[in-house]
Amino acid sequence: MPYNLGMTEITLALPFGLPPAELANDLLRALETPALATLLGRHSDLQYQVFNHDSRVLPHEAWLGDTLGLGADGAFATACMRGCGLAAEASQGHWFLLQPAYVQISRTHFLLTDLRGLQLGEADSRGLYDIARPYFDDIGKPLLHGAPGLWFLRADDWAGLSTASPDAATTQSMGDWLPEGEHARAFRKLQNEVQMLWHEHPINEARQARGLQPVNSCWLWGGAGPAAPAGRVAVAGGTAWMDALAAPDSRQASAAQLIAQPGAALLADLIAPAQVGDWADWLARVQRLEQEWFAPLLAALQDGRIGGVRLVLSHRFGTSTVSTSRLALRKFWRKPTLTPLLKQS
Repeated sequence: MPYNLGMTEITLALPFGLPPAELANDLLRALETPALATLLGRHSDLQYQVFNHDSRVLPHEAWLGDTLGLGADGAFATACMRGCGLAAEASQGHWFLLQPAYVQISRTHFLLTDLRGLQLGEADSRGLYDIARPYFDDIGKPLLHGAPGLWFLRADDWAGLSTASPDAATTQSMGDWLPEGEHARAFRKLQNEVQMLWHEHPINEARQARGLQPVNSCWLWGGAGPAAPAGRVAVAGGTAWMDALAAPDSRQASAAQLIAQPGAALLADLIAPAQVGDWADWLARVQRLEQEWFAPLLAALQDGRIGGVRLVLSHRFGTSTVSTSRLALRKFWRKPTLTPLLKQS
């Protein structure tokens, strides 16, 4: 059956799908992923690109912004607001994502921990929001609650502020990733006020009693003016802000769904273990992706239901783009292999 490759190509973005160079050989030896090895080994094109962090986001976040037509600098706030049912508010002013956070303090530096570790539910998120909101009203910067751990701050005069995504800042010295620009000091004052409001609050005391991290700070990023996504991306395993960028029926995407309606998808499962260096969990999740994504996509490519698969694999420092097609799969002299994951220069 004839097919149009341009209309039936599937693109999968796999943040932290590239293993760290110093562990790559050992990690790849531990994987049993024949479908992924076939997609990688019998490729039609393979390119690696070093990532420039001037935009203060990670490679997959830049890819996501480009794919949605929002630009590569992480300007996601108003698009996320639309996904949270706040389109009317998003159509006016300049908004930022403001996310509750846990900052770990040592003698030498501050460390922003992975926001996923907060496990912030609706009740705690709403409670902390209700405590903070009057202060934001007093200073003329409206604060909206979009989803647990996903809030929005309007600050028209802060439009020039340079911010970093929380995933870019996680595991790094926080001082290097704080907002920069004319109004950076104003944000630091706001951040300090919020920290004092939440310090030793009963919500945090109850969280610690349950073995959860306290919420002791907030992270500002993703500033954007009125804008709607011009593209479409499905999301699987994503956080609240990632889900908000996808259409409601594409927020828990599956391979079957993408095969039926080819397009682009972000598979976020590998971010959390890679950020904290839990490589046993990373391996387990790659194995699960093999069963749930790579094997079904390879089968669909082999029988002609789709015309091509493009994998966009990244880590903090760069991106490998590996493309294959039904024709490329016929290159029987090319053995299935994971070694393209080692090509990082």
